[in-house]
Amino acid sequence: MDLRIFTEPQQGATYDTLLRIARAAEDLGYGAFFRSDHYLHMGSVDGLPGPTDAWITLAGLARDTSRIRLGTLMTAGTFRLPGVLAIQVAQVDRMSGGRIELGLGSGWYEEEHTAYGIPFPKEKFGRLEEQLAVVTGLWRTPVGERFSFEGTHYQLKDSPALPKPAQSPLPILIGGHGAKRTPALAARYADEFNIPFASIADTERQFGRVRAAAEERGRHPSDLVYSNALVACVGRTDQEVARRAATIGREVDELKENGLAGSPAEVVEKLGRYAAVGSQRVYLQMLDLDDLDHLELIASAVMPQVASGAS
Repeated sequence: MDLRIFTEPQQGATYDTLLRIARAAEDLGYGAFFRSDHYLHMGSVDGLPGPTDAWITLAGLARDTSRIRLGTLMTAGTFRLPGVLAIQVAQVDRMSGGRIELGLGSGWYEEEHTAYGIPFPKEKFGRLEEQLAVVTGLWRTPVGERFSFEGTHYQLKDSPALPKPAQSPLPILIGGHGAKRTPALAARYADEFNIPFASIADTERQFGRVRAAAEERGRHPSDLVYSNALVACVGRTDQEVARRAATIGREVDELKENGLAGSPAEVVEKLGRYAAVGSQRVYLQMLDLDDLDHLELIASAVMPQVASGAS
């Protein structure tokens, strides 16, 4: 199983903090460093010093790291026009030497739109479908040819469809809990399907829907990578687990129920249960961005057991 690091910088983080974590993740052998795409904090935190933009952050990390893959869970479709997003992602992919992955979602957090004057349309899923068609269409168009698109929400005419990413294709992630439209969209556009913060039973059910949608579209279900995003709270002792849980304002029992919490052995066992229902990759949501020892513990005590087949 591939373990990746997933951060929520809107809760309060500078670029330097994110760079420190990304470099630590790279040195420790994690598969990727991902971040959320939000402009407003959630819950009781103050969010200081303020939000950082996901793609500006990834552009910096593209130059300040060398090996680790980089991406978003998920870029909010409401924040960016699809033609502009295609340019941004392609440029950052080239800056990284081909290490970028684009997670794209519809956007959902209305308060951040209100706070920063971003329109929050009622019909978001239809826009997401068109955004995916535009972004992938621009990238697939051969150099020297033109791309046009006539949709309900977006229209492009005679676009030169440049620049191209370094990767062809650049991996696209689609995720969510929706029972019908989300699996169908993943089957059409995704290289990876991600379900965030889901139980093992819900994960199995949703992966099954995506596999069925892939088959219906004529794709082999194994063409997609299937992944989870889960909060992590691991400790060498019960006291260490409790301390880490308190730092992020959560209860140990709740974290054990809904995430990956407890001793390394407990976490390895639970990862094994996710693997048994088809999960190939897990994004570890790290909520205390100052606790690099947490990353080291998981890398040394969990990752080798998962990689060796213990899961």
